[in-house]
Amino acid sequence: MTTDANHLLTESQERSMEVEWGGVDGELAGTVVIQCIYALVCLLGLLGNSLVIFVILRYAKMKTATNIYLLNLAIADELFMLSIPFVATSAALHHWPFGRVLCRTVLGVDGLNMFTSVFCLTVLSLDRYIAVVHPLRAATYRCPRVAKMVNGGVWLLSLLVASPIPIFAGTAVTHDGRAVACNLLWPSPAWSAAFVIYTTLLGFLLPVLAMGLCYLLIVGKMRAVAERVGWQQRRRSEVKLTRLVLIVVAVFVVCWMPFYVVQLVNLLLPGQLATVVNNASLILSYSNSCANPILYSFLSENFRHSFHGVLRRCCDAGCCCCNPDQDTTEEEEEPLDYCATPKGEEKSKGCMCPSLPCQQESVHPEPYYKADTLLAKTTTF
Repeated sequence: MTTDANHLLTESQERSMEVEWGGVDGELAGTVVIQCIYALVCLLGLLGNSLVIFVILRYAKMKTATNIYLLNLAIADELFMLSIPFVATSAALHHWPFGRVLCRTVLGVDGLNMFTSVFCLTVLSLDRYIAVVHPLRAATYRCPRVAKMVNGGVWLLSLLVASPIPIFAGTAVTHDGRAVACNLLWPSPAWSAAFVIYTTLLGFLLPVLAMGLCYLLIVGKMRAVAERVGWQQRRRSEVKLTRLVLIVVAVFVVCWMPFYVVQLVNLLLPGQLATVVNNASLILSYSNSCANPILYSFLSENFRHSFHGVLRRCCDAGCCCCNPDQDTTEEEEEPLDYCATPKGEEKSKGCMCPSLPCQQESVHPEPYYKADTLLAKTTTF
């Protein structure tokens, strides 16, 4: 058994895990390796997402509509990482020592942030769709105020979808009576099977289909207008942002698809998969939350420059051999978006797409803007 809300689904899986908890199949070397992987994923996830959150909140140039969606994703990933110490501890002890209340709390928060992450990625894909396919509407829908409202709606929807998890979560003694497990205690096996289908549809299949449709429409739009006047200048920025979000979505699919496939196989063919396969799919799903900051640093110049600026300031504060007068904002910055210029400040600059009323942004924007101005950037990631 494990503390992950979506990994505890079938009775056959529970029985196989109980055997392992009894020590029949457990090996010390395997336990050490699993604990090291959990520790690495948790450390990278907490540090990376904390850095993303700090950068977006700290720098005014990062407060764009798309980055606000990325901020929401980073918060969900950060909270998702907080459940790893409980999962790792119970895996090492083959026992849940934290009690019923904490069991419900951990499983509830774990499920909430899992759904929030996938819904955030869906919103990011819709944001890219509006920016590329409906640029005239971008001025209305792609602003920080609307992004914050959408993020609030994402959390409410996730809370509703994940509500069965804290309701049915609890602790129970294993069949051999030698351990206590934190699990989802369903009234009957049919409920467990229904929950597998429920989470697979709402937490993976439907969001992935929506994201795939968005990118198919984006590709069609880019090909249709690639030769129009003014598109080539805007195209460089849009392609970078769209590519970043697309890669983040692809990594999500790669990390989470094995997990849902394993759950469906356990439902259809109980007891056929080895425990190591279940553990590997679970660890891979957690690793997705620490991958996004790494993708941002490799694929986004703005995030990379901002990360370097934060790390350089940390070096300066720690009396490292760094140049305190050097500022990363002197480097050339990647255009974040085309609907994010403060009113009245860029009238004399070159306009990337003059036919649109809310697209006046220079090809090389100023490094800082006022904190309350409208900006828009998409990342992940």
